[in-house]
Amino acid sequence: MDADIGGVKVAGTSDGPAPVVLVEVGDEGDVLPIFIAFEEAMSIAHGIDAADIGRPLTHDLLLDVIEALGGRLLGVEIRSEAHGTYYADVNLRTPRGETTVDARPSDALALAARTDAPIRVNPDVFEAGRRERAAFDDLQDIREVAAE
Repeated sequence: MDADIGGVKVAGTSDGPAPVVLVEVGDEGDVLPIFIAFEEAMSIAHGIDAADIGRPLTHDLLLDVIEALGGRLLGVEIRSEAHGTYYADVNLRTPRGETTVDARPSDALALAARTDAPIRVNPDVFEAGRRERAAFDDLQDIREVAAE
């Protein structure tokens, strides 16, 4: 299923604030929420904003290395979930052909946000993890939390 990043928010949990990236799929009203670390949440937000913060962050560096080696990001896919952990693939074209690399969804989405590469979600993963978007509407955007 084709997907987009619908926002990066911060949820209050019993363990404190927890960033969550909201993955939107097509015309579905629901989202796939994936809880991630603060640093990756900020990196996704920087990618969405196309923010140049001077020196490259790790995801910028990785893309620079891929390109310097003659590669190109073709897309990313959130492929599976097991015991509350999501798994993703990064699909690359290299001088030796196409390849797929295992990745955390937060890293895959941070790369996609910087390149506008296609994002896909396995339909079974979306169905199992989908939540009503309205449940996340009142959460603060990660950028607001970081500015405080």
